[in-house]
Amino acid sequence: MEYEDITHKIIGCAYTAYKKLGFGFLESVYRKAMVIELAKSGLRVEEEKPLQVYYDDQVVGDFKADLFVEDNVVIELKSVQNIAKEHEVQLVNYLNGLEKEIGLLINFGPSGVEVRRKYRKLQREI
Repeated sequence: MEYEDITHKIIGCAYTAYKKLGFGFLESVYRKAMVIELAKSGLRVEEEKPLQVYYDDQVVGDFKADLFVEDNVVIELKSVQNIAKEHEVQLVNYLNGLEKEIGLLINFGPSGVEVRRKYRKLQREI
């Protein structure tokens, strides 16, 4: 399955979870709901997965991704008023340190689900 197909499914799961829960819960509640929805959609998901952080091709520590899907996609979840630029930069830094190609920043906000797709390598945003 290609990144675009995986991320499309993930985003659909986020909308389903939001439709059922609405706004106002902690990120941990949305994370658990996403695990359920992702599993129902047939995607392999790991919650708070420890991943190794690299610096100059050497492991310098571990980072726990909120969700890690299909051994490729890093998902950072938020439950805030609006996604800030700092959240987006943080995800790109995670991708660089983890040496993963794609990540999703998903915010379960008061006006609905906000999604930002981020890449480690400079690519056109879809």
